[in-house]
Amino acid sequence: MLLWGDGPEYKSSKTLNNVVGYLLHSYLLLPYFSWRATHHIHHKATGSMERDENYVPYTRSTYNLPAEGKAAPVDYTEAFEETPIYTLFRVFIMQAFGWWIYLTRNTMGSPSYPPGTNHFNPYSPLFKKEQRKSLLWLLLTEPKQAYDPIVMITYLHHSDPTLPHYRKGQWTFLRGVAATVDRPLLGWFGRFFFHNISHDHVAHHFFLRAPFYNGPEITERIKTVLKDDYNYDSTPSFYALYRSFTECQFVEEEGDVVFYKNREGKAAREVDKAAFTPLVIE
Repeated sequence: MLLWGDGPEYKSSKTLNNVVGYLLHSYLLLPYFSWRATHHIHHKATGSMERDENYVPYTRSTYNLPAEGKAAPVDYTEAFEETPIYTLFRVFIMQAFGWWIYLTRNTMGSPSYPPGTNHFNPYSPLFKKEQRKSLLWLLLTEPKQAYDPIVMITYLHHSDPTLPHYRKGQWTFLRGVAATVDRPLLGWFGRFFFHNISHDHVAHHFFLRAPFYNGPEITERIKTVLKDDYNYDSTPSFYALYRSFTECQFVEEEGDVVFYKNREGKAAREVDKAAFTPLVIE
């Protein structure tokens, strides 16, 4: 992770990008070409319930919960109640093995793919036909040396009780990107060794090809434009992880703008229907 941010950034050479990206990602056991393809889709569809590739919220039906108006407190208790020590154990499992579970089972990936979808099958519906050749080469040559977890960083950028997710009726690229949060993950250590990816993640989504060293300046400019719509959370990193893990349980089946609900079926934020102006796409 100390060598990896969110992909190499040599603007003048695509080949150099791929060579450096392949070597560094392989060192971390990341399937570079596979992940590059799906991560590109994530950037094009951030915050979309139908099209995003990462951390797509589960819905009420995932847990077989009754409809919102019929669900009783005991229904939520049966679905979500657990001891704190078991919750911490699940957090550990997510951080230690969540990346591999996503790569092999598409867990919390786009629900539009069939069961068994994974990043190691060149014929997976994740990839286009023209991408298969590079994926086959990767599977034959990729070294297996080490692994460094990245789940915490990526999870906290897109999973928070205050962040909306959008369905196709109201999703736009700008709305999805703005539903990303900057965090001072691990303080100066995270800024230096993780190449600003957590401190300036909103900027990274607005300007994907901008070099990481321009992130701080871009973030300051974004603040002047988004103002109150810019998302920043200074909550200590590990507490924020525990909070998101316990409060971001599911979203409703209906609604074009949805927020996570917690273990009691309550949302930290709701859409003000009186003030909300639906997007009209002609």
